[in-house]
Amino acid sequence: MSATIYDVAREAGVSMATVSRVVNGNPNVKPTTRKKVLAAIEQLGYRPNAVARGLASKKTTTVGVIIPDISSIFFSELARGIEDIATMYKYNIILSNSDQNLDKELHLINTMLGKQVDGIVFMGGKISEEHIRTFKQSSVPVVLAATLDESNQIPSVNINYEQAVYDAISYFVDRGHQRIAAVIGPVEDPINGEAKLKGYRRALEDGGLTYNDGYVAVGDYTYDSGSEAVEQLMQLPEKPTAIFTATDEMALGVIHQIQDNHMSVPDDIEVISCENTRLAQMVRPTLSTIVQPLYDIGAVAMRLLTKYMNKESVDEETVVLPHRIEYRHSTKEHQD
Repeated sequence: MSATIYDVAREAGVSMATVSRVVNGNPNVKPTTRKKVLAAIEQLGYRPNAVARGLASKKTTTVGVIIPDISSIFFSELARGIEDIATMYKYNIILSNSDQNLDKELHLINTMLGKQVDGIVFMGGKISEEHIRTFKQSSVPVVLAATLDESNQIPSVNINYEQAVYDAISYFVDRGHQRIAAVIGPVEDPINGEAKLKGYRRALEDGGLTYNDGYVAVGDYTYDSGSEAVEQLMQLPEKPTAIFTATDEMALGVIHQIQDNHMSVPDDIEVISCENTRLAQMVRPTLSTIVQPLYDIGAVAMRLLTKYMNKESVDEETVVLPHRIEYRHSTKEHQD
């Protein structure tokens, strides 16, 4: 059987209250007593029961993190930012994979609450009224990371996706491109269907170009869907000379399919993506991309959550981090 707080107290010759003070870092313990207690803890292999401590303090120092796909480089970089800040503030993480399935997302949220987490960081696609209702009824704070709540009711951390895509498309327009395509993710996700598509249309219109549905291909964030999008675009009577892609993984599929069609990136078709994951520098030519500060989004979301959990004052509930474009070799303007 594992050692209990009673065993430690008996071994050290002190009260259980003294052991509790040592375990919880209370400074009101004599150095000699603290040393005796720590020696007993080590000798007995005592591990404090987080659940029992949570029942006593009404805090478990545990945070639930719900992400669509742990295998995605995009979400793993975000999760790293969350983890590092959680560790800094002495919180443990329970990480769950939702597959961006509404029923599974709602089930996971309720499961996390059942585990008495102190807060939740949520990443997903479309935030429905059902999500909002569940978050509002939650007994603990919830923060969204790289996820848009169009009603602005739930605290969140993002970049300005519309402006970011506007900047990328404007680069193409300024370089004289007339046929600019966009390979985006599912349109029901407001980041794609609202923000990114809106930025694409606005940049075309401001550049004096007409929006054409035929130049918009919808993928599902994967390499294969990027490849299929190019096959679709190559059927157009007037093929695009520039392509914006909503994710780096789709961009790899786009670049490789262009090359399989015996064309060159960037000489025949320039490509700009959005994310700046490690994939951007693993493909040839290297990928020009909107820099979405993934680690920072995760880190800032976790820090915002700690403020809510600890009842600190919050100046900004909807945080918008800056973006920029990193030009590499998939565009003719690149950094060597």
